[in-house]
Amino acid sequence: MGNWWSSGEPPPPPPMVLVPPLFDFPPLAARTRMLESSYDLLFGKLALRCLFEDYFEEAKHFSTRIMLKPIDDPHVDLIATVAGPINHNPEETIVGNAQFRWQSDVDDPHTFVDLFVSNTEPILLMRSCAYYPKFGFGAFGIFPVLLKQRVSSEDYGVMGLRYGSSNLSVGATIIPFSAGDEFPRNAWLVSKMGRLTAGVQYEPKFGCKDEARYKNLANWSCAIGYGLGSGSPLSPSFNFGLELAKNSQFIASFYQHMVVQRRVKNPLEEDEIVGITNYVDFGFELQTSVDDDMSSNNIPDSTFQIAASWQANKNFLVKGKVGPLSSSIALAFKSWWKPSFTLSMSATRDRTKGETAYGFGINVDNIREASYQRADPNFVMLTPNKEHLAEGIHWKSGKRPVLQSDVNSGNFDGVPKELRPLNKIL
Repeated sequence: MGNWWSSGEPPPPPPMVLVPPLFDFPPLAARTRMLESSYDLLFGKLALRCLFEDYFEEAKHFSTRIMLKPIDDPHVDLIATVAGPINHNPEETIVGNAQFRWQSDVDDPHTFVDLFVSNTEPILLMRSCAYYPKFGFGAFGIFPVLLKQRVSSEDYGVMGLRYGSSNLSVGATIIPFSAGDEFPRNAWLVSKMGRLTAGVQYEPKFGCKDEARYKNLANWSCAIGYGLGSGSPLSPSFNFGLELAKNSQFIASFYQHMVVQRRVKNPLEEDEIVGITNYVDFGFELQTSVDDDMSSNNIPDSTFQIAASWQANKNFLVKGKVGPLSSSIALAFKSWWKPSFTLSMSATRDRTKGETAYGFGINVDNIREASYQRADPNFVMLTPNKEHLAEGIHWKSGKRPVLQSDVNSGNFDGVPKELRPLNKIL
């Protein structure tokens, strides 16, 4: 260092790591998580749903989604989607819908009101949720305002109450305009003890009288999961779950999110850029019937699917999944303009028919505004306007070691709010 000062030359810049934001984080389903049972979202279910479904367009179909919010009022946003067959098919119609949402707190998505309009049923749907973090209590409702015909009592609306803390979630939904035969519509209890999460859910589908419904095991589901990780996508995580659904189906699944670094040998980058953060995800789900009646009704006795995704940088994502009947691969390209613009294409191979079909998707988004940033992997001195952190890399660049960051220790103070873990409510 003395030679640098004596020669009048500034010290060389510290080595930097490119830290691209995730393609879609937080997931859109997390914005409406208070309207659903916690049992249906925990045990890695939400992560697996995103891994198995996002960017895998339906074969021979296209989808377009535009998500925008005004600069002058960040409390509101609009999501519009159009989807349909690529080729003209008189048996299929193009489905279009739009959702207008008002959110009371920009940083808290749990209190909101939205209106959903569509050219299919329901034509107009209103959803509302109010959650009070200080007390942990929340209330929500889903009300179909316009329907062509109301067949069941559920078509008149659903209401629910819930309590949530960092280690407990309990709640129930009711149909207020029913005759009482379906009370409650469903109820759940989920508890977290260290790395273990256990839960049970009651959904009355079988039995006439209350006593018969409660005693019928087909109305009950239970699950247990083991999870590691902080909940932030900038930290690795692992989740393994076992579920017995409705006393008829056994489901085993695991999901792993890995934050890895690789060397960068790009002539377009500066010399101090030594690595880039990548995100690799794996998921597996096995479903096996434990009910002889289901097997006798032409329902497959067991099925499975496995999927993996790799985000190479801020622009490219590759995903693939394999099942007993078909295999799919998806490619997505994203430009981080404001709003961001995403093009995706998927190919599905149907092994039963021996055919390959393609699907296409376009997505425009300025609701999630993560940016492409660079961080000093030593985390001693960050560039002034860069906040993203990531797992440190362990190779050496010249004589200066590249150390590990303190994200593992739970220090998320420098992480943007959309990438911080949600630990206040289970």
